[in-house]
Order: sequence, then C-alpha cells, then structure tokens
Amino acid sequence: MTNTQIVQKLWNLCDVLRDDGINYSDYVTELVLLLFIKMVHENSEAGLFQKHPLPEGCRWQDLSGKDGLTLLNDYKGLLLALSTGKCMQADPEEQGKTIEVQIHEDPLIQAIYTDAQTRLREPQHLRQLIVALDQIDWFSAQKDGLGDLYEGLLEKNANETKSGAGQYFTPRPLIDSIVSCIKPQAGETIQDPAAGTAGFLIAADSYIKSQTDELYDLSEKQQAFQRNKAFIGVELVPGTRRLALMNGLLHGMEGDDDGIVHLGNALGQKGANLAKVDIILANPPFGTSKGGEASISRDDLTFKTSNKQLAFLQHIYRALKPGGRAAVVLPDNVLFEAGIGTDIRRDLMDKCNLHTILRLPTGIFYAQGVKTNVLFFTKGTLKKPEQQAGCTNNVWVYDLRSNMPNFGKRTPFGGQHLKPFEKVYGKKPDGSSKRSEGEWSFVTDNQTTPDNIEASRWRVFTRQWISEQKGDSLDISWIKDDDAVDAANLPEPDVLAGEAMSELTAALKELDGLMQALGAGEQADAQRQLLATTLGLEDKT
Repeated sequence: MTNTQIVQKLWNLCDVLRDDGINYSDYVTELVLLLFIKMVHENSEAGLFQKHPLPEGCRWQDLSGKDGLTLLNDYKGLLLALSTGKCMQADPEEQGKTIEVQIHEDPLIQAIYTDAQTRLREPQHLRQLIVALDQIDWFSAQKDGLGDLYEGLLEKNANETKSGAGQYFTPRPLIDSIVSCIKPQAGETIQDPAAGTAGFLIAADSYIKSQTDELYDLSEKQQAFQRNKAFIGVELVPGTRRLALMNGLLHGMEGDDDGIVHLGNALGQKGANLAKVDIILANPPFGTSKGGEASISRDDLTFKTSNKQLAFLQHIYRALKPGGRAAVVLPDNVLFEAGIGTDIRRDLMDKCNLHTILRLPTGIFYAQGVKTNVLFFTKGTLKKPEQQAGCTNNVWVYDLRSNMPNFGKRTPFGGQHLKPFEKVYGKKPDGSSKRSEGEWSFVTDNQTTPDNIEASRWRVFTRQWISEQKGDSLDISWIKDDDAVDAANLPEPDVLAGEAMSELTAALKELDGLMQALGAGEQADAQRQLLATTLGLEDKT
C-alpha cells in the first residue's frame, strides 16, 4: 500500500467523524490527536526513538483494547493528561481516594496537546477510528516515512476547499524548488516567521538530511544542533501550530522546549525578539491586518503599514545575518504598491541583493486568481556582507506566468514546471552563478533564438532601469499575452464609442420592454423622461 493510498484511507475516515457532527474544518485536528499517538507507537516499535515520547498510560496500547464508555472516557482523560502532564490515580495510602500524579514534564508533548479535547460523543465512532488505524499497513508507510504520510494528510486537507485549510499550505513542488535553490546547509539557522504546518522547515531539514546521510555524517554535537537549534518557526493560530509540532516531531525535528514552531505573532513582540538567522523561507498570509497598523506592533520596523506582506518583508530582510539569504512568496501588490510599498522595496534593494524574482502562475494557491511571486535575496553583497546601501545591481526575472495553463485539479502544478527555472537560477544559493538571458521552455512558437529575447522567460534588469523606467516597481513583465487584445489593432476611438453606445441603447430598449411586461409602465416612462433630460433630448415616446 502506497502512502497516497494510506492518505486516502485516512481521509475516508471523515465519514465516521461526520456521523458524530464533526465538520471538515475540525476533521484533521480531531484525527491527528489520535493518529499522532498511533504514529509514535509505530515509530517506537520500529526502534526509531531512544526513549518513548509518551508517558505510560498515554500510549496506543492503552486505548486499542478498550470499548464503550470506558474507551471514550479514558481517551478524554489521556488527552487531558498529555496536555497538563498530570493525571488522577488511586491513592495508595487511602482506599477510595485519588491523587494528582505528575506523569511527564515534556514541554513539547504538552505544547502539542495544549487544550486538546475530543468532540467525539459516540464511543463506537472512536472504536471505529482505532480499528481502522490498526488495519493500516504501517510497514509500507514506514518505508516512505510516517512524517511524509502525515504531510500527505495535511496536503489533502489543504486541497479540500470545504476545509479552508489551504491558507496554511504552500504547494509542495514550490517548496521543494525554493529549498533546492537556497540550499540550506548543516549548521545554519533557518526561520519561517509564518510557519503554518511547517512545510518550509520540514523541506529544509529533508534537504540537509539528503546531503548528510540522514545526519550520520555529522558529529553528535552537530546532530543535536540540527534536532534542537537549527529551525525556528512562528505561527499565530494554535491549532495550526499543533499540526506543525506533530509534523516536526514525526520528521525527527524536536526544536527547543517549545518545539520547532513557537506560538505567537511574528509582527508583534515575538518577532522582534527572534535572533538573526542564516536563512529565512516564508509564505506570509495574504491580506491586510484586521487591526490596521496598530495590530502590527513592531517598533523596530522602519515603515509603518497595515499590509501584512510588506510588514513581513521588512521583518525578513531585517532578521537576516550579514550574508544571509531568503526566499519569500509574495502577492503582486507588494511589487507595485505605491507610497510605503515603494519605500520598502527601495530599502530592500539597498540593504540586500535582490537578485532573482520568480513570477508564479495563477491557480496554484487556495485563493484562485491571486498572482504571486518568489523574491530571492541576500543580505549585503557577496564581497561585503555588512554593506547597508546599494546592494542590488541587477534583478533577474523568470516569467512562469505569461501564456501558462490555468493550473488546478485538472491541470496540476508540478515540479516539472519549475525545473527550467532551477537550471537558470544556478548552483550557487546566493544567486551569484554565472547567468545569461534566454530561456524558452513553455514557448509555443519557434522564436527561441537569442535574437528574440522578448520571447525568453529569463531576463535581467538593472537597478538603474528599475528606478528610472519603473519608479522602483518590481512588477516587471515583457512577454506578450496570447489572449490579450493588441491595442495596435483596435478600431478608432469613435468607432469603439459608437459600438458601446449602440449596445447600451439595445440593452435599455430590452429593459424598457421588460418593465412594461411586468406592469411597471409608469416607472419605465419616468426613466425614459430622465434619460431624455440627461441627454438633452425631447422625449418623443
């Protein structure tokens, strides 16, 4: 059984939960409270833990043999015990009485199960879930890794429009491509200030493990750094952070006492207190802060704004160490917004080398129609990482949007669409590889020659050109849209105006007839009189 088949089987269990009144938005959270205990059990059985992460009395075997109200009540007690680290047990000195006993002091487990409560009301539904999880071919799942299985479930939830979870999930092919370009290394600190379910951090860890034989090439001290200090994320939503912590632990990423993802607001004091890092990978939430500028409570941000992406962008380039590198997914408005937006882009290009912009196609995120980009930049310059001004000289732009398919379920966006970009980006993670204009993948005609650079998807623009020709807007495009109307072939303005007025007259006539048919003749007469007066005409009707 493949991981995809197992994910589908897990997803089908939502029918059981729906019978207990649990909707899509709560489905994954409800399932993973139980699923995590099962996955820890399977990892423990496979010998992947030196010490079982869960205390005695709170493990899978403490549930699997029970039934009825005993099962449901014990499960509720188990969740409470994991959340508080304590449980009620019989008093060994006084019969008939119970005492509170400390069963664990693991801050990570407590963080994962903080305020965890089940909404299941029927014991038979909980029993059905336990039996279904016991019947899964966990041996096959182990081969691909239980962390990847869990991530597949998160992706399934994100792709389910009824759940609304897509806002926390960046497409896996895009994450992998970004990480492949940035090339995180063992020993580097990596941050995601809008962590969601920790997709970027998990992918960065997987990349490092692929380069170090699952960390076995590293010393014990270096391995401990990777497990506990290399990654730090921030997430505002408690339920999402719970998913992220589980995700990290199942991938062998423990983090500090609060896990790899801390609860808080990166645009508040939590973000201001974060240490500077080597790498930042992020896809900040779209939209404007509901509380306006006041809810972005960062005194250290130079430019005050209610635009969350602009605030996150400031945090990101300020939080990098000299020579640190970043890749951040941002909507188009960040590239062209005037006023404060222009000031922030200038500050970015001054303090960092904004070397690459990837224009992404539409339809790859949950919000259909949202146009997004990935900005790649390095703090300072290659020769002078401490440099604070004039760091950007050239910006390379790859257009993966113009004349591309409308991606969605019928036309899925995949890694193959990003391979041409990765090739021209180059092997050096700071964008300093030797580059040359010209990349004609996905071009439908035969104009793929250096003489026709206008058809290339890969071009370079100088900092001076961006300033003088674009007014420091980074909304740069040049490929002619096959579906766009060519202004050079449009009729004369008077012809267009005549056609528009003719269509409007016909529409008004149809509306007049409709009002007459509906018995609203007096209102129709009044509207005709008003129109005649407005146009300076005599109403002859």
